[in-house]
Amino acid sequence: MTRKLYYIDAYQMEFESKAVKIDEDERGLYVVLEDTAFYPTGGGQPHDKGTLNGIEVIDVEEVEDEVRHYTREKLPAGTGNVQGRVDQERRIDHIQQHCGQHIISAVFHDQFGIPTTSFHLGRETATIDLDAESLSEDLLKKAEEQVNEIIRSNVTVETKWMSVEEEAQYPLRKPLVVDGKVRLVIIPNIDYNGCGGTHPNFTGEVMAVKFLGWTKNKKQVRLEFVCGYRVLDKLEHKHRVLTEMKRLVPRPEQQLVEEVDELIQASKEKDKKIAELEEQLLQHEAREIISASQGDKVIHLVFKDRPIKTLQSLGKAIIEEASDAFIILISEQENQLQFVLAHGADIERNMNEVAKQVLPLIEGKGGGQPHFVQGGGKKVMDGQVFADRVKSLL
Repeated sequence: MTRKLYYIDAYQMEFESKAVKIDEDERGLYVVLEDTAFYPTGGGQPHDKGTLNGIEVIDVEEVEDEVRHYTREKLPAGTGNVQGRVDQERRIDHIQQHCGQHIISAVFHDQFGIPTTSFHLGRETATIDLDAESLSEDLLKKAEEQVNEIIRSNVTVETKWMSVEEEAQYPLRKPLVVDGKVRLVIIPNIDYNGCGGTHPNFTGEVMAVKFLGWTKNKKQVRLEFVCGYRVLDKLEHKHRVLTEMKRLVPRPEQQLVEEVDELIQASKEKDKKIAELEEQLLQHEAREIISASQGDKVIHLVFKDRPIKTLQSLGKAIIEEASDAFIILISEQENQLQFVLAHGADIERNMNEVAKQVLPLIEGKGGGQPHFVQGGGKKVMDGQVFADRVKSLL
């Protein structure tokens, strides 16, 4: 079995080892080494990345008791010793997020009686699922303060290999479910947990934790958070956004929310007013169309690039005024024709049946209520020609 250097020193990023196997499986090309500092995916923690003899390591998995290093390219046959280099930034990030999760879960369990049921370390944020229906703002504030207090106290983080029988000596939060030797991660008086992940030597190396919010997840809640350098990244991102907001809305930071809310409300009022004016214009247009039709019982018009929603609104306005007329409204666009076919309340005819007869002409689709249908298809003919074909059926 490969000797796992990341258990001896989680901060060892460079090493030399012998390649004992160079092969390929369904995942791709891989290398097995006598010793490795590369952590394989497991326990909610993603795998390390880095290089072997300068060749990129894109995945690390433990398969059939082998730590397989999947590489972008194949190492030359006969390769003996290799120089390994772990992506330090990624490893330290994972160390911070994983240890932060241990502390968060310990605080929620011990101080608030809320156990953690799962952990996921994502690329930008991490999450834990908590066995609770909701989390109050007061509880979140208290929990976050306690977590950061533990981090600042710079408590030693210990690891110990032991047998399952020895677990009774420790106040484990969850019973162990494996056989043989297990690895215990210990933050004295705070957390005792069976865990195979990478951790710092002291809690202070986590730097800080920030809760980002929670959402319902089935019958539990999912808490999103960041630790360590991710907290600084989030702060930098939010600072850039805030700086740009202050450029667009020249107000002090404490007044930005109120000012933006007022702008949004003003915009909604303007949108509402514009919609009302557009509706009035369509009604006016509908009356002009009816007047210009001079009593024609089939009113047909062809427009250029009018949205289907506008055609629908115009069609409804016309049939409200002309209860004894059919209407055919066509919109010609670059590559398609869209239409509305309808009739007023004094006429009884299923316009779906009419649509079914003309849709094949434009390889189209459509449908609606018996008195009002809409549809569209390819522009394989002129809009006026299509309108005439529909009119001939009416």
